[in-house]
Amino acid sequence: MGDHATSSAAKKLPIPGKRNILITSALPYVNNVPHLGNIIGCVLSADVFARYCRLRGYNAIYICGTDEYGTATETKALEEKCSPKEICDKYHAIHKEVYDWFNISFDEFGRTSSPQQTEVCQAIFKRLLENNWLSENTMQQLYCGSCKRFLADRLVEGNCPTPGCNYDSARGDQCEKCGKLLNPTELLEPRCKVCGNTPRIQDTNHLFLELPLLRDKLEEYINNMSVAGGWSQNAIQATNAWLREGLKPRCITRDLKWGVPVPHEKFKDKVFYVWFDAPIGYVSITSCYTPEWEKWWKNPENVELYQFMGKDNVPFHTVMFPSTLIGTADNWTLMKTISVTEYLNYEAGKFSKSKGVGVFGNDAKETNIPVEVWRYYLLTNRPEVSDTLFTWADLQAKLNSELLSNLGNFINRVLSFVAKDPGSGYGSIIPDAQGAESHPLTKVLGEKVSSYVEQYIEAMEKVKLKQGLKIAMSISGEGNAYLQESQFWKLYKEDRPSCSVVMKTSVGLVYLLACLLEPFMPSFSLEVLKQLNLPLETQISLSDEKGDVERAKRLWEIIPAGHKIGTPAPLFRELKDEEVEFFRSKFAGSQADRILKAEAEAKKLTEKFKETKISDGNTTKKDRPKKSAEAKPKVSASAEAEISISRLDIRVGLITKAQKHPDADSLYVEEIDVGEAQPRTVVSGLVKYIPLEEMQNRKVCVLCNLKPAAMRGIKSQAMVLAASNSDHTKVELVEPPQSAAVGERVTFPGFEGTPDEVLNPKKKVWETLQVDLHSDKELVACYKNVPFTTSAGVCRVSSIGEGSIR
Repeated sequence: MGDHATSSAAKKLPIPGKRNILITSALPYVNNVPHLGNIIGCVLSADVFARYCRLRGYNAIYICGTDEYGTATETKALEEKCSPKEICDKYHAIHKEVYDWFNISFDEFGRTSSPQQTEVCQAIFKRLLENNWLSENTMQQLYCGSCKRFLADRLVEGNCPTPGCNYDSARGDQCEKCGKLLNPTELLEPRCKVCGNTPRIQDTNHLFLELPLLRDKLEEYINNMSVAGGWSQNAIQATNAWLREGLKPRCITRDLKWGVPVPHEKFKDKVFYVWFDAPIGYVSITSCYTPEWEKWWKNPENVELYQFMGKDNVPFHTVMFPSTLIGTADNWTLMKTISVTEYLNYEAGKFSKSKGVGVFGNDAKETNIPVEVWRYYLLTNRPEVSDTLFTWADLQAKLNSELLSNLGNFINRVLSFVAKDPGSGYGSIIPDAQGAESHPLTKVLGEKVSSYVEQYIEAMEKVKLKQGLKIAMSISGEGNAYLQESQFWKLYKEDRPSCSVVMKTSVGLVYLLACLLEPFMPSFSLEVLKQLNLPLETQISLSDEKGDVERAKRLWEIIPAGHKIGTPAPLFRELKDEEVEFFRSKFAGSQADRILKAEAEAKKLTEKFKETKISDGNTTKKDRPKKSAEAKPKVSASAEAEISISRLDIRVGLITKAQKHPDADSLYVEEIDVGEAQPRTVVSGLVKYIPLEEMQNRKVCVLCNLKPAAMRGIKSQAMVLAASNSDHTKVELVEPPQSAAVGERVTFPGFEGTPDEVLNPKKKVWETLQVDLHSDKELVACYKNVPFTTSAGVCRVSSIGEGSIR
């Protein structure tokens, strides 16, 4: 399934004649927990492409690791009063845990503080020195007299000098607000981050990479590869902006202790600047993966290098790192394709590691929202061409309407029907599909799906991941339409061979969706395989060589007749309004604000507890009030519960089958999907009001927590809600919006709470509430004046205004 974490298995090396793809994502800095913007910006995007490459049968490896040297680590170590190495050990483990939870399938996840990094970095430096691409120069640097040290970029803050920006917390290397790269001495009103004092400018000697001398070779590479590799527009713009400004010699050393030592007598007390050594981490981490790393990194004829990052990292990968490698005169594998994301913003502002704003990797895990939902939402919202916005309401809408109603609903309907006992289904056995090639509806579906698969491959090859995901979800939509148009529930009784064609084809489509969506939601695909009863070690494949792409036209051939499927179960759970409000509140403000809030609440509880204990301890027997002879017995909390509309479990249901009751002319017996593993049997007295054909395959509002009751020998497990006029001569179903998710709970804004598991008939909860259920003049179903509400809108009736709902 593509979980290719490092193991003792044989390491992959380039294979002559195959597509050999080396994938990297920007090395996340190790001084903090990654937030969702970091995750979608580099590691998750690269993971999707790596999984896609494996799906296609390409020989691909995915390399990443933590960027550990430099000022930020020293700064964090000062804050936490420990050594830089201890900081790196701590946060490397945190990063690894977050990425493991997100199912990121690295072939190697390493560290830049390794001996291999020192070896490779110093070797590249020596080649640049031999080839005369380095120069010495005296530069002015900020020196803090209080701390008695030169201040590296990130130990200085001040006002951004860029006209129109004026950001007052710009770092010494880059302004976080406008993105402009800076030197510390350019800052206005600089201050030392350690002590807050104003530093002075002082001379210090450093080594520089002579970018102006390398310009011609660099531009030749950029002009050729940006076209051949289809660089994203934002990468080209950022690179050209650097070139237009004119390349300047770039300092590659720093006055620090934590870093790769410079192997030069005059500069032995310095280390390499983190942006010189960090991209070299890709190479050194590959050398940790295999001692034959040069077969990947010095093999441009046979290896394609794809690199993923956020927009602020572009110049270092399109200008600095290629210049470094070109300057060695060795035959390096230079980047072919760069995929760049803009910023993912959070609710009303920006994600920020330094300020602790937004949802962080460990937060996502603690929400109990499944990882496949997080991956899906981040990827549908991937900021490929412009900044995008994370909001809790949008996550809820995408989960409930796209994953639950579209994808999950399709798969569950298909597998649940196949799993039904013979007489109403196929007893979990895949039927034969004779004549599928000539079945008109199936033939059209095959042509549509085949076209979509070609579009999917085209998008993914161009690293248009969001488009690839959208196309895959469109295929799920085609599956739902195919089921609706075929009316398989009718075919089962009237034309069993055609029903078998539809079911076998649909099961094939379920498998195909598991393949196409594996790069995006691997845990979802594993669960689908399990429900299909296919071995979990099955290598999901979309290879040309194996004929997988061609087989998409003949979906009915994918899963063989006679195969027994597993146990169907819902794949996604609805995210409710009260949960969204809870998360929005919980993750408001910064991490520091949240900690203070939690501490305040804990303190409040402690004080309350102390007061209770003091009160209990000081009350003597004679102080306590005597029991009244008329005192009423204690009533349980559940019995005292307020009769609120929130106690009703009303859900969006889909009638999958309706027929006349065998022993009652006025009753229908329906099978209704309410988002559970099996549909519910419901008996309704609607025969004289609604024709049987209008009862088939329509969405309804279903009260699910009434106590089951037998009606003329058939137990009814729920109740369909309908509106009637004043003299009860006309009855209409209460209908949710067509796009509402099956199984979604119908809510009433302003009324929150968990529904009773089963309404106690003795307490008359339903009877008490029912008198206030009605349709208004606008035909909206209401409780008092509050509408029946779903994530897709309000529920309505067709024509009965001011009717009673029961």
